[in-house]
Amino acid sequence: MPGCCGCWEVLRPPRYKRLVDSIFPANPQDGLVKNNMDKLTFYAMTTSEKLDRIGMYLEQRLSRDISRHRIGFVFVAMDALDQLLVACHAHSLNLFVESFLKMVQKLLECEEAELQILATQSFIKFANIEEDTPSYHRRYDFFVSKFSVMSHNADRNENVRVKIRGAGLLGLQGVVRKTVSDDLQVNIWDPVHMDKIVPSLLFNMHTPEFMSVNTESPRDEEHPAYIAEMVFRDLVCRASYGNVKSVLQPVLCHIDNHRLWVPNEFAVKCFKIIMYSVQIQRKQQYGYLVIQMLMSHLDTHTNSDPSIKASIIEVLYESVLISAGGSIGPSVLDVFNTLLRHLKTSVDNKSPEGEKRNMEKKFEEAIINTIGEFANNLPDYQKIEIMMFIMGKFPQFSNSEEMGFMDNYLQTMLLKTLLKVATKYKTVIMNNAFPPEFLHPLLRISLLDDPGLRVVVQEILHTLLDRHDNASKLKTVSIPKDVVSELDLTVDKVPRQDSLFMKKNGIQFYWHILENLQMESNKADNFEAIFCTMCLITIEMGGDDILVELIRLALDIQSMTIESTLPKTHKCCNHAIVAAYLNVLAQITNMSPLVQYLSDLFELRRKEACHLLPEFAFNRSNRDSSVKDEDYPKEDKVEEKWLFDQTALQDILTECGHDASRLSAPLAQRPHSSMDSGMVNSMSDIGSINIELDSIESSPLLARKKVEEITVESLKKMLAEDQSVKREEDAKKRQEIFETFQNAPFEEIVARAEAKSNCFHDKLYEILEMSPPSSPDHTTKESQNAVPVFEMQFPSLYVY
Repeated sequence: MPGCCGCWEVLRPPRYKRLVDSIFPANPQDGLVKNNMDKLTFYAMTTSEKLDRIGMYLEQRLSRDISRHRIGFVFVAMDALDQLLVACHAHSLNLFVESFLKMVQKLLECEEAELQILATQSFIKFANIEEDTPSYHRRYDFFVSKFSVMSHNADRNENVRVKIRGAGLLGLQGVVRKTVSDDLQVNIWDPVHMDKIVPSLLFNMHTPEFMSVNTESPRDEEHPAYIAEMVFRDLVCRASYGNVKSVLQPVLCHIDNHRLWVPNEFAVKCFKIIMYSVQIQRKQQYGYLVIQMLMSHLDTHTNSDPSIKASIIEVLYESVLISAGGSIGPSVLDVFNTLLRHLKTSVDNKSPEGEKRNMEKKFEEAIINTIGEFANNLPDYQKIEIMMFIMGKFPQFSNSEEMGFMDNYLQTMLLKTLLKVATKYKTVIMNNAFPPEFLHPLLRISLLDDPGLRVVVQEILHTLLDRHDNASKLKTVSIPKDVVSELDLTVDKVPRQDSLFMKKNGIQFYWHILENLQMESNKADNFEAIFCTMCLITIEMGGDDILVELIRLALDIQSMTIESTLPKTHKCCNHAIVAAYLNVLAQITNMSPLVQYLSDLFELRRKEACHLLPEFAFNRSNRDSSVKDEDYPKEDKVEEKWLFDQTALQDILTECGHDASRLSAPLAQRPHSSMDSGMVNSMSDIGSINIELDSIESSPLLARKKVEEITVESLKKMLAEDQSVKREEDAKKRQEIFETFQNAPFEEIVARAEAKSNCFHDKLYEILEMSPPSSPDHTTKESQNAVPVFEMQFPSLYVY
């Protein structure tokens, strides 16, 4: 008997098997035997070295039940596995996990939908467990592929299809969640995985009934479209800086392959999700990576249909709107250069077909709006740099101030782009808003032949000059009795920095305004835009220091109009602009005598020369019925009493305490720009005089040496000459000068200095004789009695 008992002990199954067998009920409908399951759990926790064997034995039973189609016991086994996974966190859990994953894989390979869903639910529970020890050999390739296939399930039964797709999507989320936090496991961001995961999510998101972006609308949380959107957000949120592109590339490929750019509602929705997701957890700096990917993708569609490019630009625009200042990144100019290049390519390759051309125009407008939104995210100093960068896209000016050839439509697009960026800039100091590298080319572009382009340039000036939102109130040329109250203008004290800026650059504005008013292609819009520019200059920078120059500008416009050969309509507009402008200037500066003088002159014009007032000259209604050609005077003659008198204005300025002497100096001279190619020869040079100052040993009686022409031969000769003799002569001359000042009497040194001074005065007198004499009406009695500086006799003490 003892021998028999020993044999029974050998044949008896191990305890872990007995515990596993005891959890299975006789009837699978009853579920796990709870008491026995608690015993098995306690045994697994206390003897962790047996955990892997428990898993292997459960795997064997599960395989047997699957092969025998005992589905009820399969559910019991998976329930037991789930409870063991949650309860046990031993170091040997890795071996148990291998058995668990094999069982999940077998269930996923079954054709029964309920088993696939059961396997997915178990895998999701496993994915939520944080393991204490890393796994070096575990692979999830099968699960990524299987869950992706489940996400594309096309079962005829809608309920089954919805459940399997939802399970597949949640399974993909579980794989990402399990692998993304462990660097030692498989890299889920590899293209081989992302090319399966991302398209599966987008395929389910692209459901017509779930395309609404209204997050407050009720949704079915079990619908695959909703689950896919949730998983997609989670995927993007988990992507690190180096992995964002791994998610974006499959998104762009999916939209391309399924032709989802037109219409672009789904593309906009996807990138809104991406942009909002990358900004979570302080990832605002990731936004520019999304922008970069879209820009690069736009480059691949350079030759695509304009509708596709327009849709990509619209997606880019929506993405920029979401990013809070982080969409540009380090390569600011590269972003703008890419957009401007696409704009130029579109303009250069205009399609003759009407419908296609309309799409190209839509694409071009979208680029301009996107550039504006990009600029809105930049600091102000970079906005000026961007405007200068756009200005650099225009052809360079030649010495004759004529711009190189460029397509008229391209010029329009570039100016519209410049205007869009300018609207995003908030001017504080004029010197910062108008650096010379930007101001001078902009003013030169204002002289283009096309009147529409000139209006756009003036609008750019309005945007940058206007700091108090007065531009919209000055669009109409009129003569109100109370300018400030009737037009509701905001007028503040002019900062000193702006007064200094206007003193330095005012001549640039004045000359280009005069040149603009002389163009015969001007229309009413051009005149009104120039009037608005003049008024804004006066309001924003019209301090007492430049008040006389502003009035001088109005008088120059009046003189230019009288002497020009412009049509009658243009001359009347110019006279009307001068009248309206002086009215604004007088009331803003509170010069009562000037206001009264202008009021009297306006009344005289209303009686005798109404065509010189804005009410007539800028009548924009149907001229055939309201203002006819015969209403203009037949003779092109303007009486003196209708004009603004320089002497009267000079007296008024003197009465108000201003220096009116400058009113006599005309401003209508061409300004010299430091940006011109001929900047070496200044406008102030008189005949390009070359002054040579002789050395102390030279004599005015000796003829000057003829300047030798420098050629290659002369340079070769100079290099071949022996320089030792010349060096000896120079040293001897220096020694003589040193000995002279050391040993010669003081009187001799003074005599030499006087000779040199006389020579200098002779040359200065010669230069002044060559300068044009000033007109007699510009000289006062004091200046006539004053002794010229070059004729003054200085005391002998000052000669040396």
